[in-house]
Amino acid sequence: MLQTKPFAAALLSLFLAALPASASAQTADGKWRTTASLIGESKYSAGFQRYDHVNPEAPKGGTLNTVTSGGFDSFNPFIVRGTAAAGFTQAGGLLWDTLMDQSIDEPSTSHPLIAEAFRYPDDYSSATYRLNPAARWHDGKPITAQDVVWSFGKLKEISPFFNRYFANVTGAEAVGEREVLFTFDQTGNRELPLILGDMPVLPQHWWEGTDAGGKPRDITQPTLEKPLGSGAYRIASFKPGSEIIWERVEDYWAKDLPVNVGRKNFDRRRYVYIQDENAEWQAFIKGGLEDMRPENSSRRWHTEYNFPAMEAGDVVKAVFPTEHGEAMQAFVLNLRRPQFQDRRVREALTWALDFESMNRNLFYNSNTRTDSYFEGGELASSGLPEGRELEILEPFREQLPPELFKEEFKLPVYDSPQAERENLREAVRLFREAGWTIKGGKLVNDKGEQFRIEFLGRGPTDEIITGSYIANLRKIGIDASLRIIDPAQYVNRYRAFDFDSLTGQFAQSLSPGNEQREFWGSEAADQPGSRNLIGIKDPVVDALVDRIIFATDREELVAATRALDRVLLWNYYVVPQWHRPEIWLAYWDKFGMPETQPAYAGVDIDSWWVDPEKEAALAAKYLSQN
Repeated sequence: MLQTKPFAAALLSLFLAALPASASAQTADGKWRTTASLIGESKYSAGFQRYDHVNPEAPKGGTLNTVTSGGFDSFNPFIVRGTAAAGFTQAGGLLWDTLMDQSIDEPSTSHPLIAEAFRYPDDYSSATYRLNPAARWHDGKPITAQDVVWSFGKLKEISPFFNRYFANVTGAEAVGEREVLFTFDQTGNRELPLILGDMPVLPQHWWEGTDAGGKPRDITQPTLEKPLGSGAYRIASFKPGSEIIWERVEDYWAKDLPVNVGRKNFDRRRYVYIQDENAEWQAFIKGGLEDMRPENSSRRWHTEYNFPAMEAGDVVKAVFPTEHGEAMQAFVLNLRRPQFQDRRVREALTWALDFESMNRNLFYNSNTRTDSYFEGGELASSGLPEGRELEILEPFREQLPPELFKEEFKLPVYDSPQAERENLREAVRLFREAGWTIKGGKLVNDKGEQFRIEFLGRGPTDEIITGSYIANLRKIGIDASLRIIDPAQYVNRYRAFDFDSLTGQFAQSLSPGNEQREFWGSEAADQPGSRNLIGIKDPVVDALVDRIIFATDREELVAATRALDRVLLWNYYVVPQWHRPEIWLAYWDKFGMPETQPAYAGVDIDSWWVDPEKEAALAAKYLSQN
């Protein structure tokens, strides 16, 4: 499923425990349902009015200022060409609403938005969505069933992500004034009826119209014409590549729906593009361009928040614990490069990473080593495979590393000078088995070619996290280097898989499903812009992904996910890095916020608001100095 919520990885996937939208009788197509929870029932009843944590009286107004890196040249986020502006996402972003809205305070849960209810038959062969009659575009025209049908067809046509995500959804048909029937080419896929709720709905009449110059619009191409939307915000103004300002839609049709009460409070959301990471930091500490900063740098968090505004109490540091699992962050090893195709080479590279020294010297012991692709919950593999997980893996025994069945997966530990020597010695041994030996201080193959690895980065943070790793790789004769490029180049090379290695993240749901094909599936490996950064083409992985998608119950889903996790780990596709089970956020003290924040997501910025008196005081104090 798409990850659409800030600071959260809450995605929809497998079980359906839903609440009836009305007292309608059971039919062959199933009963109408509203809130859907995939891990038990939602805590919100049929009388759901608002999220528990929000302030329903939160005032509207003010501006949320944000800086971001790179640039933009398009307002079309669904195609590979072009770089979409801040505020646009595959899930619609600020401009386009989706059929359902993913919950901010419960995992794998969604609530009505454009669709007021949905239903599906017992065999999961189709799903029908019923639209809210109040749903409107910003031009006042109703959102129709035909808009949904058209959006589905176009997204499958132009978006590599949606093409795979909805691969088993074969058609969409308007079966009433406000109902759309989606048909599937398979049965038993419990996730399919729900993932359709993540689909952004686009205005057919606008995209099939003409621009101010009379030229027909083309959704298959980048555009800088302001698109028509349906969401809480629309584009107020922009400077191509450097700034975009969004304004709140006063008569937003969904402002009183439960998912929006007390939220979407900022009148404006301004994004300013800055090319340099240090310049971004200066923009924050001086005020005016950036109001809040999620901090990922342990060094900066512990040593650099001592600037005048911080010491004066005008900037606040806050820590928000989260209950969702952590993303796998790692050095991705691009299997499209020949030097990484031998599993022994990939394992050797894992033995060379000294996390413990990095954590002590660079991260102030604030990080924890990541040792699962589904970190932090019941989906993570551990120990030896047993029970249902072992049954799932057994048919593939001959195609898997034998260690997977005999040893618990453990990452190397650097807890002493002796451990460093032993770990690097093990790396050299594995390289030797793969045909690489040290001659004259260089790790070379039988042709005399030195092993090379270039890490791709875009700023000082990449220098910090790769520096000590590169030093260790050089100790064993590898020609290791870091190449820093500007954000625009980085995005292009990232999408085209034009790198040896870079830091990648694989955010996961507590209910994994169809999106796993996008991460690990063979078909995604050759599709530019897909999330299969590694380039995995493995029939075992494909089969395990299908086991997850077609799991018949939660127990089966957990076992299949653990099996997939174990296979990914033992194939050493990445060199795992680290994580923190909390959000570090610094912000200028201009905001009001609810007394509590949602424990699952950690923080819900959409529930905050601007305090005009605080904002005016800060502006008078600091903006005049800059």
